[in-house]
Amino acid sequence: MFLYLSKIIPLFFYPLGLASLSLIVALITLRKHPRIATIAISLSLALLLVCSNAWVAKSLVRSLEWQNIPAPQIPNAEAIVVLGGATRSPTWPRVMADLNEAGDRVIYAAQLYFQKKAPIIILSGGRIDWRGSGSPESADMATILTSIGVPAEAIIQEPNSLNTHENAVNVRKILEARQIKKVLLITSAIHTPRSLKIFQRQGMNVIPTPTDFLVSQSELQELTNTPKAAILNLLPDADNLDQFTSALKEYIGTFIYSLRGWL
Repeated sequence: MFLYLSKIIPLFFYPLGLASLSLIVALITLRKHPRIATIAISLSLALLLVCSNAWVAKSLVRSLEWQNIPAPQIPNAEAIVVLGGATRSPTWPRVMADLNEAGDRVIYAAQLYFQKKAPIIILSGGRIDWRGSGSPESADMATILTSIGVPAEAIIQEPNSLNTHENAVNVRKILEARQIKKVLLITSAIHTPRSLKIFQRQGMNVIPTPTDFLVSQSELQELTNTPKAAILNLLPDADNLDQFTSALKEYIGTFIYSLRGWL
C-alpha cells in the first residue's frame, strides 16, 4: 500500500496536478463563488508559468545534480551498481528492451566496466505490476549490456526492488554475501543525492557516479547569452515543466524517506 500511495499522492503536489485541482475548484465555484474561482484560476496559471520557465526549472534541477559532480578520474571499486528506471520492456510493438530517457545509466555502466573500473555489474530493479507487465528492469538492462559486449558472467541481477530503499536493502545483501566493500553507484544525477543517502544509511561504502545530467554549465549560460534568450527562457515549455517536476519529486521523496527513517 505504501508503494501505491507513494506514487499516487505526490501527483497532486506536482505543478500539473496542483494546477488541475485548482481548475476543478474553479469550475465548481465559478457560479456561486466567482471570487474563489478567480483565485483558483490565477493559482493554476501562476503555477504553470513559473514552473515551466527555464530559469526556475534549471535552477531547481541544478540544486540536486551539482551536489555530486564526478571526479575527473573515476576510482576503481569491487562492483558497479546500476539502479533501475532506465528501460522499457520488450512488449508489443517493441521487439527488444529499449532505453528510456535515463538510459545513460546502462551505457555508462558498460563504459566503466570496459575501463576496468570494477569486475562485476549489479543491476537492481523490478517491475511494478500495476504499471504494466514485462520482465524486471534488471533483466532488461542485462539484455542490453550483453548485446553491447558485457559478458553475462560479469552481471548480477537483483529483480525484486520496487523503489530506491528496496534497491539499497537488496543490494546490501548481495554485497555482504560476496564480501564486497566498495562500489560505484550509478543513477541519474538528479536522483543521486537521495539514493546516495539511502545506500549510506544501509552501511555501504558507495562512490557516487552520476550520469544523465539534465543541466550543464553551457545550458545555464545560454539563459543569459542575449536579452532575447533571457526573455525566451521565461516562456512556458513542456520540457522545463517536466524537469521541474522531476526535481520536485526528488525533494518530496527525500522528505518522505526521512520521515520513514530511510535516510
